[in-house]
Amino acid sequence: MSPLQYLGRRLAAFLARPRERNSHIPTSPTGLLAATLRKGDVVLVEGSSRFASAIKYLTQSTWSHAALYIGDTLGPPAEGEEPRVLVDVDVVDGVRTIPLSAFSGLHTRICRPVGLGEAEVAALAEFMLSRKGITYDLKNILDLARYFIRTPPVPGSMKRRMLSLGSGEPTKAICSTLLAQAFESIHYPILPEVELVDVDSAGARRARREILHIRHHSLYAPRDFDVSPFFQVVKPRIAHGFDYRSLDLRRPPVAGPPAA
Repeated sequence: MSPLQYLGRRLAAFLARPRERNSHIPTSPTGLLAATLRKGDVVLVEGSSRFASAIKYLTQSTWSHAALYIGDTLGPPAEGEEPRVLVDVDVVDGVRTIPLSAFSGLHTRICRPVGLGEAEVAALAEFMLSRKGITYDLKNILDLARYFIRTPPVPGSMKRRMLSLGSGEPTKAICSTLLAQAFESIHYPILPEVELVDVDSAGARRARREILHIRHHSLYAPRDFDVSPFFQVVKPRIAHGFDYRSLDLRRPPVAGPPAA
């Protein structure tokens, strides 16, 4: 390992550490999340690392990380181990499989692609798993560090483009890049650029047709799965029969008048 590669890995490990302890209660407990997920779902995560803070800043979003849920694709786990049901990309470890507990205590969101058959879901999982073990070249991590250590004051229109700056390899540490490639491989849209074209129609004087242009995968961010018109946002508490009447809501005590 060259000195520059060593420095890159050390810097990546530093940026991947949480900046502060998450004191908020997650919106979905792990058990409820597990009961709601289906193969092919994208799980978005609100992280707390320096990487996460920069990605949330550059993408102007709550979500900093994304993973693909593959369920029991890998079969039963070894004795004493948790089932590895997610495939994601880690800046230090590269493409990996992890248990759902890796996101325990963090805010999450389920984004579900609509209309996929078993073969297409299997192809998604196969695409992700075929990249398992790949570690990305971090020799130019210093180029990315200028955005991750301090968030520069840049116009909102330029923030997304900053994710694709640099040599190209380090930007693959952003997990949504691999997910975008996976969905592109089965021709499923995420957030394409829409072109409206005027066409003549026999039933009307003029109609407009939408042409979807697929963006380059390096420009996708976790938030795109959230705002995509082609992914359904699934909230576990509602999916499992939410009834507000069953909640134990306690209001804080009202302060009395000040003593005379």
